[in-house]
Amino acid sequence: MAAGLVLLTTLAACTGEQQELQEWMDQQKREVKPSVQPLSPPKKFDPQPYLALTGVDPFSTQKLTVALKHEARQPNSMLAAEINRRKEPLEAYPLDSMSMVGSVIKQGRQYALLKVDNLLYQVKVGDYLGQNYGKITKISETDISLREIVQDAAGEWIERSGSLQLQEKSR
Repeated sequence: MAAGLVLLTTLAACTGEQQELQEWMDQQKREVKPSVQPLSPPKKFDPQPYLALTGVDPFSTQKLTVALKHEARQPNSMLAAEINRRKEPLEAYPLDSMSMVGSVIKQGRQYALLKVDNLLYQVKVGDYLGQNYGKITKISETDISLREIVQDAAGEWIERSGSLQLQEKSR
């Protein structure tokens, strides 16, 4: 019975504290005024007409035709000679798909042996290979030197030197 009395007294004390707390919260709500700034009105939207439809399409065939005619009027002598000649079989392959596997001298002339698509080809100075109009300029026992004609960033055709190194098979 004494325990029940202590419990009842404790509960009565808690409700008094709780009521005091509730009164304090209500007082704070009355005193504190929120300071929310009003939203600014939205800006007026003025639609603009789309004018690009009347302009030149960057992918039009007319524009491409004009550009090609302009390039044809200013022929590059290096490129003109390359375009008008007959293509050789090794010009169908990119240089990185070719590997030099050896060299041989036949009748006093140096030849290089190239492996392309598991086929072996003999090439000599003056032959063409690669997809950038590559012409062989020199053959040694360990490499093939060639010059290519490529387009630079400005669209101009320039000569670039390249080489193929002898690929030794690891054992």
